[in-house]
Amino acid sequence: MDKLDTSTPINRLLDIMARLRSPDGGCPWDLEQSFETIAPHTIEEAYEVAEAISLGDMDELKDELGDLMFQVVFYAQMAKEDGEFDFNGVIDAISDKMIRRHPHVFGSKDIGSAQAQTIAWEETKAHERAKKAKPGIEPSALDGVAASLPALTRAVKLQKRAARVGFDWPSILPVFDKINEELIELKEEIENGGSQSRIEEEYGDLMFVLANLGRHLNLEPETVLRRANRKFTDRFKGVETLLKARGKTPEMSDLEEMDELWDEVKKLNKTKT
Repeated sequence: MDKLDTSTPINRLLDIMARLRSPDGGCPWDLEQSFETIAPHTIEEAYEVAEAISLGDMDELKDELGDLMFQVVFYAQMAKEDGEFDFNGVIDAISDKMIRRHPHVFGSKDIGSAQAQTIAWEETKAHERAKKAKPGIEPSALDGVAASLPALTRAVKLQKRAARVGFDWPSILPVFDKINEELIELKEEIENGGSQSRIEEEYGDLMFVLANLGRHLNLEPETVLRRANRKFTDRFKGVETLLKARGKTPEMSDLEEMDELWDEVKKLNKTKT
């Protein structure tokens, strides 16, 4: 077997990927994959990167970034086999895009603040979307917000797009009013025996406004909810530990006892911090 190209780290990785996909001695699993089958793995790896960041674990982050990079290399190899593009094409495309979207750095345009850059960035993206628009389809300020994004993330992105063209509350107070309004509507549907579809609709409206509240508070709902999930997990495991000390499992306990232990775990956590 020929030696791997070790002239640069990226060449080594590209050579590894090519070997894995080689019909002559490659990996059977890698050879069976397609763009569609790899896509779910890419989403999973991106979440694992986010988790490592939230934990502040730099060793884990380095590992997870490598896994995410491998996804890009995998796609590029398959595209190369199909005669579409290769890894260098991917790099050239993103390099051209970054230069195009930063004329104040790579050109003569003067942009003096992060806010002005955000506006200029969106203007450039809007121009790019207009060029890609299909004939006969009217462009929208919401174009380009991927439908495959996690729902909370997409909600915030849609709200940000709408806000940039003036469709937004001027302050945070009306957002609280809207939350109360949506909560009342949800309660009314439940109390009046509304259909499951109507309850789902009202619940969705409430979640959408809560995401908007996060945006007004400069919070990322996905990140905040991920932390809340982790906090719940840690506290519930604490309850399980205390139950085990009593010779019990959650199934052998009841809500009253577990709620009491939950409060105890909360107090212990506050003492530690």
